Amino acid sequence: MTRKPFSSPGYHTTLKEGFVHPTRDSLVYALALLDHGDVSRAESVIGKVISLQDADTEHDTYGLWSWFYEEPLEKMSPPDWNWADFCGQELLAIFLEHAGVLSPEKLEKIQGSIFRAADSILRRDVSPNYTNIALMGSFVTLVAGEFFGEKRYFNYGRKCLARVWQQTQAAGSFAEYNSPTYTMVALDELARLRNYVRDQASRRRIESLYKLAWLIVAKHFHAPTQQWAGPYSRAYGNIQSAGFCSRLQLATGIPFVEEPTLDLSCPRVDWSCPRELVTYFQALGAPRTERVLVSRQERQVATTCLEEKFALGTFAKATLWNQTRGLVAHWQGSQGPAYLQLRALHDGYDYCSAVLHSVQSGGSVLGVVNFATDGGDAHPNLDMVRQGTITARDFRLRFEFSDPGIKLPQTVKAGEFAAFQLGEVELELGIAQARFGELPVSLETGKDQQHAWLDLVFYRGEARKLNFRALCAYAVFALQLHQAGQGRLEPVQLQSSPQLAIRWQTGEETLQLQANSHAGSMAELWAEGPGVVAGESILALAVPDFSEDDHDRCR
Repeated sequence: MTRKPFSSPGYHTTLKEGFVHPTRDSLVYALALLDHGDVSRAESVIGKVISLQDADTEHDTYGLWSWFYEEPLEKMSPPDWNWADFCGQELLAIFLEHAGVLSPEKLEKIQGSIFRAADSILRRDVSPNYTNIALMGSFVTLVAGEFFGEKRYFNYGRKCLARVWQQTQAAGSFAEYNSPTYTMVALDELARLRNYVRDQASRRRIESLYKLAWLIVAKHFHAPTQQWAGPYSRAYGNIQSAGFCSRLQLATGIPFVEEPTLDLSCPRVDWSCPRELVTYFQALGAPRTERVLVSRQERQVATTCLEEKFALGTFAKATLWNQTRGLVAHWQGSQGPAYLQLRALHDGYDYCSAVLHSVQSGGSVLGVVNFATDGGDAHPNLDMVRQGTITARDFRLRFEFSDPGIKLPQTVKAGEFAAFQLGEVELELGIAQARFGELPVSLETGKDQQHAWLDLVFYRGEARKLNFRALCAYAVFALQLHQAGQGRLEPVQLQSSPQLAIRWQTGEETLQLQANSHAGSMAELWAEGPGVVAGESILALAVPDFSEDDHDRCR
């Protein structure tokens, strides 16, 4: 098996450090070995990984693998049911692409392992809202069902794919909207499905979803910085690597890098960009704003402003989980592309029961952060906040800059705008009002070797309990990105009783928000009214990505 330094998103595993032998990466490696003709070594890797799959039908984890050889399933916290999909798809690709060179004994073992993974996928029956895993499960079951003549897998995979399509059409876009990680995963799965599936009804849905995935990538590509503009529903970073541009270069034919390179996990099938979308990846012809109705049911709107010198994106509502980017901006920094991200930090780690409400017009954003009493702490559902109370030594809101070379303002005062020089871009940012019960709040700036920041410090000191059910706690802010040297901003107008009613005149438009000043349940906070731009609700201004033409073609 391949050996790598340990890394993780911070959950599912109890391991902390050292070197590990990952199961999925080892199968990816085995497929690459087969591509290069090293059959003997590949068979050894495949056999080892298959031996780590749970083959006991009495176990809940039947058909699963652990992440690492060093940590069996029973020691994970908890096991990751997605690994039936991740490992199953690699084994299926191995069988489909290289059955002619593998020994009959190895092929029999691979087929049995694929069937166990498919059984786990059927047993779990993941929601179509979990788009990338539902698509991955559709690939494993639908393609295995067609290829091996297993009707129950085929029927399930066909149904699962149809549910993803129906859910996406009903919502208006993917549930993991504009995720740099999961949109590309979905695109890979759809490319595999396009390549292998023969069922015609399924193929129509696949083509529709494939175009939608590329449309999301295209509409958020910021050509001046070669970055993926926000906001992101799920992300593991804010700056795209050279590998991203390599993929785009091979998909579009546009020269982004001198020598494109791909990692081993890229699918070995056609994933070219639809011809009509290639123009999005060329030079930004003119500034534009994309305002998308991401979810009709949740009344979720994503806004992205693409200007020559910067890109800025926000969600109308978002938790500040460490995988969500409710507010993120990009520009060309002193050492390459740079970003700004809004975070809430509980003892230095992202607090996902902080809820952002925002309204954006162009490069201007008016926002409120308040707090849920029934959400998660570090994760939305693995470590829930009990009785609305946490214990903290430090709790703050952070506007984080990835470029430590930016020029920070000498003084920052509540109620006033401070100017941050970001190369050819200027950010004006102000905390209009903030409260955290009876505790004093303060503003401070700082830098280290990787980042600079403006922090709104709610609490810092000895460990103490913070009961959000008893707190009037919120922060109101406004910001504007523009080219350096442009004018100053009007102050934010705010009323705080009984609800926060906020109004900000920015240029020729007025931005308005309403939100709770006290903490509430996640459902209560999510039900708060949408923002208003120039007297019109952003819900009325947004349009879905999924068109009626897609519906008519595929139904």
